[in-house]
Amino acid sequence: MSKKIAWVTDSTAYITKELQENPDVYVMPLAIIFPDRTFEDGVDLTTKELYSRINSAKEVPKTSQPSVGRFAELYEKLKAEYDHVIAVHVSGKLSGTVESSRAGMEMAELDGEIVDSQSMSYTITTLIYKGMELAKSLDNHKEIANKLREEALNSEKYILLGSLDQFHKGGRMSKTQFLLGNLLQIKPIITIKTSGEFDLFQKVRSEKKAVNRLVELLAASYEKHHIPEVQIMHGNVLDKALEVQKKIEAQFPTIRVVIGEISSTIAVHAGEGTVALIWHNESK
Repeated sequence: MSKKIAWVTDSTAYITKELQENPDVYVMPLAIIFPDRTFEDGVDLTTKELYSRINSAKEVPKTSQPSVGRFAELYEKLKAEYDHVIAVHVSGKLSGTVESSRAGMEMAELDGEIVDSQSMSYTITTLIYKGMELAKSLDNHKEIANKLREEALNSEKYILLGSLDQFHKGGRMSKTQFLLGNLLQIKPIITIKTSGEFDLFQKVRSEKKAVNRLVELLAASYEKHHIPEVQIMHGNVLDKALEVQKKIEAQFPTIRVVIGEISSTIAVHAGEGTVALIWHNESK
């Protein structure tokens, strides 16, 4: 007898221990390409090794979505084992993963659902958890996917970049923005808009002010919404993440705080030292 729903995602998501151990969750790794070698994100490259390689390399590595063939192979397998497949992926504006997944699904002739998270990292994680919860009361996988597409619009994410240089070299920031940021020691706060694209949200003069601004943005959302949990994602700077956690817990004792590392594919663009604040706005 086939199982109900298989959940497919990619390695830009934050894969919690619970999701790692869930037999119905499948993670497709993106590739990280150095001149001498290609790695699979989360498979044969730790973030520590990544930063070490980036620091000693002349150029920033490239990232690439999983191939259509690999997705097709996975979907062929899942078609035989599950009733339905729902895939939740990194924003289609930031990666070709959604399209690769869709093409693989068509190749496997699988009638599954693909959800563009319009984001990355823990936003994807939250959507998968919400989907699993919805599946307890809804039988229709298409309805579940549609609800997740609506939910994707309720997440907020703000990123303090660890490296303007990497973000610029990765083609995510114009030369003028990069030069201005470096000359004036500006800490830009980047957001991912509901359209799924990066946007320069605000320029702040120091890291301390930038962190305070993140907490202010959380406070503004907290006034209007129910926020059960906040995720602090970081690029090899646990000490910074813990400082942000202290500030949040002092001001919002009812919010649960989760700390995690950004995935290697995100670290390639954002850089070591990155701190991101992510939360999901629920109705009060």
